[in-house]
Amino acid sequence: MIRRTFAAIGAFLQTPVGVIITTNVIWHVVLWAAKIPFNYVVSLILLGADIVAAFTLLDRLVYFFSQFVLPIQNPKYRNEIAARVRNFGTGYRGPALFVKNGRVIMHEGEANKRGAGLILLDTASAIVLRTDTEIRDTAGPGIKFTRGDEYIAGSVDLRAQWQFIGPLATDNLFLNPASAPPEKDAQKRRQQTNGLTRDGFEISPTISIKFSIRRPAEFVPNESGVTSHYGYDPEAVRNAITREVIQLGASEPNKGRMEWNKFPAHLVVNIWREYIRKFKLGDLFTSSGVSGLQTIEDMINKRVKQPNVMGLDDTGIPTGEWLESLEFNQLQSRGLEIMDVRIHNVLFEPDIEKQIIEQWSAEWLKLARKEEAHIHEKEALIETASRDEAGKSFARIVSRQFSAKVTMPQRNPFKTLQLLIHPLRDFILNESSANSDMEKELRKLDEIWKWLLENNPDGAIRNPQEGDQP
Repeated sequence: MIRRTFAAIGAFLQTPVGVIITTNVIWHVVLWAAKIPFNYVVSLILLGADIVAAFTLLDRLVYFFSQFVLPIQNPKYRNEIAARVRNFGTGYRGPALFVKNGRVIMHEGEANKRGAGLILLDTASAIVLRTDTEIRDTAGPGIKFTRGDEYIAGSVDLRAQWQFIGPLATDNLFLNPASAPPEKDAQKRRQQTNGLTRDGFEISPTISIKFSIRRPAEFVPNESGVTSHYGYDPEAVRNAITREVIQLGASEPNKGRMEWNKFPAHLVVNIWREYIRKFKLGDLFTSSGVSGLQTIEDMINKRVKQPNVMGLDDTGIPTGEWLESLEFNQLQSRGLEIMDVRIHNVLFEPDIEKQIIEQWSAEWLKLARKEEAHIHEKEALIETASRDEAGKSFARIVSRQFSAKVTMPQRNPFKTLQLLIHPLRDFILNESSANSDMEKELRKLDEIWKWLLENNPDGAIRNPQEGDQP
């Protein structure tokens, strides 16, 4: 008790009033000891004037220097920050908090303080303030001054986020037993996304979701004069925090409340289970065209991004009817948006996987044989067309000597054969002399030419260009 009393007296003496009173008391004690006369009334008036002057000077100095405590850009915040600095000096102050990437950072016991306080938020954070009875205000990046009865109802991260739900690649104990996680954790992840196909097979994929707080159409400075390049929409932030989803069947009310960043995954999993019931297991994996998994992924993205989507019947075939997307409306009402949904790492029983591989092998062999037959047929057509074109080219070349003018039929067959062979031999010499196969053909033509010369009763023929006519 005595220690507390002396501590309070020491704290008072450190204040401007305490310093002035202590100085005046010491001064008057010195005057009284030196027997120097003084007027008590004048001394009291001077003491009062000193106290007033000290308080006025202290107030103005606090007002001036408090503007440099935080990066204030709004002029009306000057009085607010000055009041917080004065409260800090008296010890009766509210909480001073910092919010970074949507996470509240504070000293121990800071959140329990009740009084006018302040909150500093980085460009990726936003909060909602409340009292014990009502939701008050939404604050974005910058500085927010709070009243004595206000505290944080919730905070959000304005950045786009990726969330992964479902089993890991190592969760399949049959594929990688050495590095398999505990069975309990693996089963829990499997149950997050498991679903039944139309023919009763259970599969569980990994689903990745990219989402964020809904961003405004135009980025503008907020009340603190800060423009966040992540986008800040006060209404979207307020709806994300205040419009909570209650999970039915929860044993405790607190555990039944779903946080805003868990809601996108909740919606996507429900859509996934709705669509997986429309497809058989074999329809999910196809070697050609669009597979069932691709269709489901595309429909999920449309359901969360568009107000209307094409309906599918119970077998996964488009019905042609446009339906309202309830999931898109729910995201909009809660201030959220989903940018992308991906389905990968699909896991199921190894026996089912073996059956699919065998089916793929059979289908692949069937397609390969079909392609082989098609290639053979195409080769035959090309071969026939090439043979016809070669015959036409041969006819044009060997008949070159007979195309000049109309002549009488040649009675000497040896001479006719010589006239046919001569242009063919010249063509081969001019066009294909470097080819080894053509050299063999030239030798054959030379042998034929030699035989014709030996057996022609009229002897050698002259070059047609020299006047010899057939």
